[in-house]
Amino acid sequence: MAHESGPHTLDAEAVRTWSSLALAALGRAREDIDAINVYPVADADTGTNLYLTAESADRALAETFAAPVTKGTTAPVSLAEAVRAYAHGALIGARGNSGTILAQLLRGVADVLGAEPSRTGAPGPLLAQALTRAAEEAYRAVAHPVEGTMLSVAGAAARAGSAVEAAAGTAAGTAVEVARAAYDGARAALAETPGQLAVLGRAGVVDAGGCGLVAVLGALWQALSGQAPAPEPVRGRAVPVPRTDEPCAEEQGGPAYEVVYLLEATEEAVETLRDGLDGLGDSLVVVGGDGLWNVHVHVDDPGAAVEAGVVAGRPYRIRITHFGDERRRARAPRAQRAVVAVVAGEGLAGLCEEAGATTVAARPGEPPTTAELVEAVHRAHAREVVLLPGSAELRTAASAAAERARADGVRVAVIPTRSAVQGLAALAVHDPEGSFDEDVVAMTAAAGATRYGELAVAERQSFTSAGICQAGDVLGLIDGDVALIGTELAATAEAVLERMLGSGGELVTLVLGPEVPDALAGRLETYVQHAHLAVDTVVYRGGRHSAPLLIGVE
Repeated sequence: MAHESGPHTLDAEAVRTWSSLALAALGRAREDIDAINVYPVADADTGTNLYLTAESADRALAETFAAPVTKGTTAPVSLAEAVRAYAHGALIGARGNSGTILAQLLRGVADVLGAEPSRTGAPGPLLAQALTRAAEEAYRAVAHPVEGTMLSVAGAAARAGSAVEAAAGTAAGTAVEVARAAYDGARAALAETPGQLAVLGRAGVVDAGGCGLVAVLGALWQALSGQAPAPEPVRGRAVPVPRTDEPCAEEQGGPAYEVVYLLEATEEAVETLRDGLDGLGDSLVVVGGDGLWNVHVHVDDPGAAVEAGVVAGRPYRIRITHFGDERRRARAPRAQRAVVAVVAGEGLAGLCEEAGATTVAARPGEPPTTAELVEAVHRAHAREVVLLPGSAELRTAASAAAERARADGVRVAVIPTRSAVQGLAALAVHDPEGSFDEDVVAMTAAAGATRYGELAVAERQSFTSAGICQAGDVLGLIDGDVALIGTELAATAEAVLERMLGSGGELVTLVLGPEVPDALAGRLETYVQHAHLAVDTVVYRGGRHSAPLLIGVE
């Protein structure tokens, strides 16, 4: 929701309005920016990456504004708190080359506006300094800066903003004047990018990342002035949309994979990491600070890039993308129907992908956002999509994602799966050749007919529907509720399975977590064979991030 209450001074509310307007602007331009994405790799995702980065930043900012209410205080959010939250949210959610650079630009802004002097400094000079610091930080973050890119646009915006201050003499320019100058300077620099970078000139397009940055700077001026920038459709520029035969990364001779991860490490370790990754590939961007970094690089050996992160510190939220696969998917005609499944665990993801589904990772404490689900629906590249959220907590996000995708012309149905085993049951009856409605009904019925159980380990003492548990106890959940509390994994698993089969069943699905021995599956299979002769059992490995044990009874 945009906060458009007219012009703002340079304060926390202005940052919140800026964030909302920037997110809306990138949402409107996302597909057009994707369409002109030819550098550094023609993978048609720059607009999407910028949008997802901005969404993460906006979400972090919203949480910061909600915190005083949650804590029961009346203290307003300060400018420093707002810009730091905005930059942090972009850092942890940065996607792709462009999103990573945007995160560092916002960090540069936060370095100035989030400092103590910002409480007494004049808004105009402070904003000019912030834009200058942002451009400087972005250039430093990129291992080999290239002109004609998002960096050029950021640098031009900073120079234009500073020029307002230089021309003002003793009378400092206002923040609105600085923002307007930066926006105009960015637009002019963007128009020059085809002449600065040969690949843009050949394709006849402006730089996609720079185009997104212009939208963000236009939102900044709008937030401060209360005036909306004139619409500038990407496809209506003086340059045409790129040819559909623009070569992919492999055809251009560049690295085949994009590797992105968050990294907890010291600054010294990161400097060593930069040198190591620079020798592995290109498009290296490392942003962040204060112990948390976002690492982005294009390589041919993704394993080596991840291993380098392990040596430097603790990498997590690791994403590896094969450019050729993404480009071929974008070029291919849309399929009639596809399935998108949210799964926790690499093994489960592999199972779903073998069944033809597009998967979205759900890591512990990191549920996918609505934007990530929308991205997955578009990645599925189909006219009809069946969405399996895999948990009750994701029902709202899945429904919102479906509405957004429908607005883009995709027919979407959400099947209310509450566990991965219900998703597996739905996938087992999926019929892409039948009618959409019949397929959805059959998948919904299969999911609904599957009872689901789970074993978890209690982290602390707490009250449950089965009584009080202690830290370290094994919790046996059936259909989402704690049914029993045990002290030993195998015995508790057998007790859960016994209760679930008490009302009948034809097939038992067991999904083992990464630390669970195969012997547990053998014990449970033996129990089923002896106690329920007509019931079959299948066993899978859930992989990293999956629960200790998932049980499905159909």
